[in-house]
Amino acid sequence: MNHGEEGTTGSGLDRLASVNLNLLVPLLALLEEGSVTRAAERVGLSQPAMSHALTRMRRLLGDDLVVRQGTGVTLTPRALELIAPLRSALEQTARIVDFPCFDPATDRRVITVAMTNSTAFVVGPHLTRLVAERAPHATLRVRTITVPTEATFTDQGVDVVLLSEGHFSPYPRERLYNDRCVVVASPDTPPEASALELLTTQRHIVVDTERRVFPYALLEEHGITYRVGELISDFLLVPFLVARAGGGVALLRFQVATAMRALTELRIEEFPFPLPGLGIDIVWNPRLTDQYFTEWLRALLFDAAAGL
Repeated sequence: MNHGEEGTTGSGLDRLASVNLNLLVPLLALLEEGSVTRAAERVGLSQPAMSHALTRMRRLLGDDLVVRQGTGVTLTPRALELIAPLRSALEQTARIVDFPCFDPATDRRVITVAMTNSTAFVVGPHLTRLVAERAPHATLRVRTITVPTEATFTDQGVDVVLLSEGHFSPYPRERLYNDRCVVVASPDTPPEASALELLTTQRHIVVDTERRVFPYALLEEHGITYRVGELISDFLLVPFLVARAGGGVALLRFQVATAMRALTELRIEEFPFPLPGLGIDIVWNPRLTDQYFTEWLRALLFDAAAGL
């Protein structure tokens, strides 16, 4: 036996001939989803076929992998240890196989970006135009969200999430553009009134949610009194109603207010007290492994946000 054969035998690679490597892709799906049903949907198997594959995986690895806990399931410690090395191995395998590179000129995929209505209002038009110009055969799907959940980041088909810095993400994030809270008022309000005077003298138009919009808590901490004149469930109606109501004030993101001011006359003043930023971050779907597509979409997102 030569040294190469000894190295192969010593590393255990010779044993792979007896292993069904087709189990590795559904195994990763199962470990990342934590659900037989969702894993089956992700890899295109029926649920019985996925359950059968799970039995074979358990036999192969000598571990239960997933165990029932209450109404759901949880991963075993061994399963948790497998996620990172298995994902890395499959990504390297995909590069070795060398699937065709993403070509925006010919690709017909659906590009899915999840974001709030307000973020879509700001970057949506630029993003739509750039996709049409640079990937003429692709389809842009904007999935609007309110409060992001784990499923927002991992649902099949979501390529990237544009997320406010105030929301938690378990995955790495990168700043796309900065934003801040401002006071928006009707153009009919007294021009000499300061932002603080507008907040205390004008009726407020407020988003009707279970939790009060963050800056209001700060106003209350400073003992600022104000009156809510209208509650509205649609965030993007707020600046429009303020502009057309003949008086009124609201707290809004600066980038949304700027975009709305291009459509209707609107007064914008800085918030009278220091506030944390409200920047928008890029968070990629952790399962997205097409580096050519990812790099292209990242550049496109930054071009869409240029100038904000």
